[in-house]
Amino acid sequence: MQAYLARRLATLLLSLLGASVLVMLVLEVLPGNAAEVMLGPDAPPEAVQALYEQLGLHNPLWQRYSQWIWGLLHGDMGESYAYGIPASELILQSLQVTLPLAGMAIALTLALALAAGVFAAAHHNRMGDFFTMGLAQLGMAVPNFWFAILLVLVFAVHLGWFSAGGFPGWSAQHGGGVWPALRALLLPALSLAMVQSAILARITRSAILEVMREDFVRTARAKGLSRHEALLRHALRNALIPVVTVAGLQLASLIASAVVVETVFQLPGLGRLILSAIDNRDLVVVRNCVVLLAGMVIVVNFVVDVLYAWIDPRVQTAGRGV
Repeated sequence: MQAYLARRLATLLLSLLGASVLVMLVLEVLPGNAAEVMLGPDAPPEAVQALYEQLGLHNPLWQRYSQWIWGLLHGDMGESYAYGIPASELILQSLQVTLPLAGMAIALTLALALAAGVFAAAHHNRMGDFFTMGLAQLGMAVPNFWFAILLVLVFAVHLGWFSAGGFPGWSAQHGGGVWPALRALLLPALSLAMVQSAILARITRSAILEVMREDFVRTARAKGLSRHEALLRHALRNALIPVVTVAGLQLASLIASAVVVETVFQLPGLGRLILSAIDNRDLVVVRNCVVLLAGMVIVVNFVVDVLYAWIDPRVQTAGRGV
């Protein structure tokens, strides 16, 4: 197990390094100038050039990259061009909204998808299966931003159970608190989870039905276990590998989809910060946010690999031949 974790950890570090290089190169070739955006189109060229040098944009690419990586290793993300404060402060404030939102969304996704997938597999080719998969097909066809607007219309406008947007914060001193903050994130998390849970429910059903045809399940049935007992005690764990794979990919999709949903619900999350930084040509914030998102995806894949090894120990030995 230790050798397997060491290989995956080395892959993680190399992936993070490659992502940082790619982000730096892509941002370098983008048109525009941060100094011109900050000073405006009517600023004299001398002032633009002075600010350009003050921001360090005149330095060679390799020097700016090495300074950035060295700063990241020491917890320094640089200073935002647009706001004049450390980029880490802006990102940490945004993550206080985006991470709980993504966590609630993936928890709802797993709960809804596993319940629906197991129920459909247990009632294969019966009315419960057809009804559940029909709802899943409908959920896959509905865009999450449209579903978010529908939730606002029903639960905020007509019923008045939730606010239509905004985030009160986690501190009770400023009119917020844990419960008001969770209430503000519930509808956005549900709008993100519905589409993803529909996809994962179909994967769960297919994986369970495939495992139910295996010899060891038939042997368990022959020993007297009912179909439901064999499904829950033997088939479910062996069917989790494709489910875990898709769930890991969906977490990355949830973070990307949160950009649109945060806009619908007016949440001050990472998505809105990235859009604002792009508009202001704030490359310091943009590259740190993009690398952070890429790092989240890479870490999720690492966790998925570890879960593989826990669910099926044969994965550890199979990886030695890769």
